[in-house]
Amino acid sequence: MRGRPTLAAVTVIGALFLAGCGDSDSGSDSSAAGAELSVGAAYIPQPVSDSMAAGFLTITNKGDAEDELTSVTSEAGDVTVHETVDGTMKEVDRLPVPAHGRLVFKSGGNHLMFEKLKQQLKQGQTVSVELHFAHSGAVTVKLPVKAATYQPTAGHSGH
Repeated sequence: MRGRPTLAAVTVIGALFLAGCGDSDSGSDSSAAGAELSVGAAYIPQPVSDSMAAGFLTITNKGDAEDELTSVTSEAGDVTVHETVDGTMKEVDRLPVPAHGRLVFKSGGNHLMFEKLKQQLKQGQTVSVELHFAHSGAVTVKLPVKAATYQPTAGHSGH
């Protein structure tokens, strides 16, 4: 049975390890292992708009269980999750974080959309967001605001 997002907040800057807790309704060996999530490559390009921005990051799951990103919240403004398929962007209410896989948010692909920003974001600032998952605890991540032209270094997939 699927659970609701856990409301317990776990504050993290940089990488985070989350293990699945107490799976009491099943005796199978695979159910004892949960998602092992870490977050990296997080940033926001300095927006040209006063009220909107995009955010990018990578969620890595080294665990044996899939999880789902169900929502993102921030005191900076409203945050929605967008998926890009065949060049078309659409808001979604959840995205999977596969077991032994990654959920990547990058320019031209999946991304976080910040709207109704409470202040204009400037290079050098950081924006705190809370990632909510279907099975793991909430994760707080700080996204640095980078230059509008910032491109992450290629080859960071091994992190």
